Amino acid sequence: MALDAPTPIAPYEAPQKDLYEIGEMPPLGHVPRQMHAWAIRRERHGEPDKAMQLEVVDVPEIDSNEVLVLVMAAGVNYNGIWAGLGQPISPFDGHGAEYHIAGSDASGIVWAVGSKVKRWKVGDEVVIHCNQDDGDDEHCNGGDPMHSPSQRIWGYETPDGSFAQFTRVQAQQLMPRPRHLTWEESACYTLTLATAYRMLFGHEPHELKPGMNVLVWGASGGLGSYAIQLINAAGGNAIGVISEEDKRDFVMGLGAKGVINRKEFSCWGQLPKVNTPEYKEWFTEARKFGKAIWDITGKGNNVDIVFEHPGEATFPVSTLVCKKGGMVVICAGTTGFNCTFDVRYLWMHQKRIQGSHFAHLKQASAANQLMLERRLDPCMSEVFPWAEIPQAHMKMYKNQHKPGNMSVLVQAPTTGLRTFEDALEAGRR
Repeated sequence: MALDAPTPIAPYEAPQKDLYEIGEMPPLGHVPRQMHAWAIRRERHGEPDKAMQLEVVDVPEIDSNEVLVLVMAAGVNYNGIWAGLGQPISPFDGHGAEYHIAGSDASGIVWAVGSKVKRWKVGDEVVIHCNQDDGDDEHCNGGDPMHSPSQRIWGYETPDGSFAQFTRVQAQQLMPRPRHLTWEESACYTLTLATAYRMLFGHEPHELKPGMNVLVWGASGGLGSYAIQLINAAGGNAIGVISEEDKRDFVMGLGAKGVINRKEFSCWGQLPKVNTPEYKEWFTEARKFGKAIWDITGKGNNVDIVFEHPGEATFPVSTLVCKKGGMVVICAGTTGFNCTFDVRYLWMHQKRIQGSHFAHLKQASAANQLMLERRLDPCMSEVFPWAEIPQAHMKMYKNQHKPGNMSVLVQAPTTGLRTFEDALEAGRR
């Protein structure tokens, strides 16, 4: 499949200044002294609309292997909420900076490159994956970089994320931007897509294969929407779990084989003590949920993989309905971190519980290639202006967001723009 070819940015005139307004474009490659950013400070930890405040801060300086990117748009993810709350850990306990700029997804333009950067040049249009590492240990050189002691998530464990006019990243974080997408569509998918890709394809020997049945929690959300598409593209059967009936058609439209509304069952939360009347009630209800899966997969066909991220509310059921020798793979705990389960069904049925955390460049790049080839839909649901970044996070925090993925505009002055020239012209208007 022919891909959209990159074209260089045409020359344009702009003044050199120390600070530019949001949406105002500096001359290509000119790095101002300061920038606008939504900053979090330790003393402001709390809900996003309290924690995130507008500030003018210094543009970060880059090292020899780093790149400065002009951020056109950014994605909204749950780790922005965690950064604001300071939970499960405060980002300041990791990087120790005075302030924190959240945001772990972005589309933008390479604005400056370090002296050792060879693959990228000023003017390249890129998306950014959020894994960083120091690159100097055995895990980064022949192993799995996600196992490196230096592994960290940009925008959560680093102080310089995407909710600012400029962001500092490692050169290995950059990938080509899909030119058929708008800036905001390009900004919304990398974190959730690459996370889903590693969960499904990154844990041998339990990689997704044609014909496998996969239970996907939160099937209408950012992670779930990509999981459904990846499973479908690989020839598997996705069984999506939703919490609101009005999301059923959306999930089926992504390619799910069937959808289950979890509100029709009452087996959620921590596992009751085994061999008590409460456990018996839970087990009866959990079996009903299992039968709902069989109604889709066929009697006796439990799922090969459970795609987990709610955690505390769903984990006991996940470990029960996973097939013998199957895998429960989990990347988060959005309903809580105290996961419980009946271990008898784990050891006797030889099931695997696998933690999964984002993805390394090869996995992120493979996932991005599917987007470049137009095999996946970014499933962007809502776009917010720069001024409403905290409100976008509040919407996610209160679970009031629409199905799919959310974006925010940064330097892109309006929605629907696909080139830098479009953005430049719209900004002048």
